[in-house]
Amino acid sequence: MGREKIIIIDYGSQFTQLIARKVRELGVYSEIINFSKTQKLRKDKLLKGIILSGGPLTATNKKTPKLNSEILNLKIPILGICYGHQILSKKLGGKIKTSKKREFGRAYIKSFTKSPITKKFFGTKKNSVWMSHQDVVSVIPKGFKKIASSPNSKFAIIANENKKYYGIQFHPEVTHTTNGKILIKNFLFDICKMRKSWNPKNQAKLLITKMKKEIKNEKVICALSGGVDSSVVALLLKKAINKNLVCVFVNTGLLRKNEANEIIRTFKKKFRIKFIYINASKLFLKKLRGVTNPENKRKVIGKLFIQLFEKYSKKIKKVKFLAQGTLYPDIIESKTVTGSPSSKIKSHHNVGGLPKKMKFKLIEPLKELFKDEVRKLGLELSLSKKILYRHPFPGPGLAIRIPGEVTKQKVEILQEADFIFMNELKESNYYNKIWQAYAALLPMKTVGVMGDSRTYEYTCLLRAVTSVDGMTADFFNFDKTFLQKISNKIVNSVKGVNRVVYDITSKPPSTIELE
Repeated sequence: MGREKIIIIDYGSQFTQLIARKVRELGVYSEIINFSKTQKLRKDKLLKGIILSGGPLTATNKKTPKLNSEILNLKIPILGICYGHQILSKKLGGKIKTSKKREFGRAYIKSFTKSPITKKFFGTKKNSVWMSHQDVVSVIPKGFKKIASSPNSKFAIIANENKKYYGIQFHPEVTHTTNGKILIKNFLFDICKMRKSWNPKNQAKLLITKMKKEIKNEKVICALSGGVDSSVVALLLKKAINKNLVCVFVNTGLLRKNEANEIIRTFKKKFRIKFIYINASKLFLKKLRGVTNPENKRKVIGKLFIQLFEKYSKKIKKVKFLAQGTLYPDIIESKTVTGSPSSKIKSHHNVGGLPKKMKFKLIEPLKELFKDEVRKLGLELSLSKKILYRHPFPGPGLAIRIPGEVTKQKVEILQEADFIFMNELKESNYYNKIWQAYAALLPMKTVGVMGDSRTYEYTCLLRAVTSVDGMTADFFNFDKTFLQKISNKIVNSVKGVNRVVYDITSKPPSTIELE
């Protein structure tokens, strides 16, 4: 017997997988398909509802992707989000126009009419949502009614209750839309009449079974960083293939202070996994000499990683696969998973930074998951909480927290500043309240005064954000006293820094990392 499902049709939104994740969180199985591959849906008897994603294109352009008429012939509930809301409206006779004022980030909508889609969504008649659009629905189709509006979007929520078609201009799937999950829950259970059939235990079993089938009796090298992602991949592989697994840890010289020793101790002694340690600190710094472009940095690091893996795989012999802890946010910022027209934000060293030709076949079991889902998997696999709840750390390491050229001196300065910041976060009980925090070294020197003497040293930037999945984020609102304390400690303890600043930008419009 099959499993009931929701299909998310991808039009290239940066948030498409967030929709799938929210649906899975609610206990319902979901799949993402490209907007150009919807012809098979009419044969799917287990399909109970469709969600149309947002996208980077404009619905006012005649050449942009449209809604396939076959989807309407299925006669099942449809929820259009952002671009999906616009093309659903347009297909059914509504009108779209470019708004005079764009809405990006937080906005407020007001309730106008009650609807099953907004049950328990509005605490009062006003709600905070996350917008990301420049086009708006200016005329709604026949049979629809206005449910809610914002200052710049008259039809922020619309509904045709008879046909069970709904359009939402904002993004209920992102964590910064208040009660956004309730809207999706209402669509799944009150409108589509779904039943719960999905949980992390199922996910772990499916991933292990899938890897066994793909890898068979071949050997696998697992790129181990010591973070939660690569650690979960290593434990999944151990359960799937065990003896044919070798974990390789490359010390790039771009890690946090004392990190290499901690990783060696954890995986050699505790997990008892076959383990190779490569100290390539000098080599990475040499290759990065003179490189200032962030994309080039990532590609240099990615290429060197692969060269080292290929070199050391010869010692193991007959290695066919390279396993990585790539997550969905890594992929969606580097390229689109389904081939839809999403925008490339930046290359990740283990995605867009990899060379086109390499001897290994990639295994990326977590590539459709988010950090919170990976942590749930880690709990199923009995991974220690110290690793599970460690803040995300980028594959390229401190190289992308040093805008401009990376040098040994800059790395050492940053390692000391970051070490102080992390320790203070833990001692002040802030660490577990924050999604990700780090120190960065800005590529500028400023004049300061210490002990009546002039200094000319670097500026240290501190960043701390709250998030669930890394796709959207807000800065963490520290107490002023803490910021003063950490600033004084870094300036007084780290030679080479005479100024500390705190980044208060959300994502979007910025990304969490600097490069």
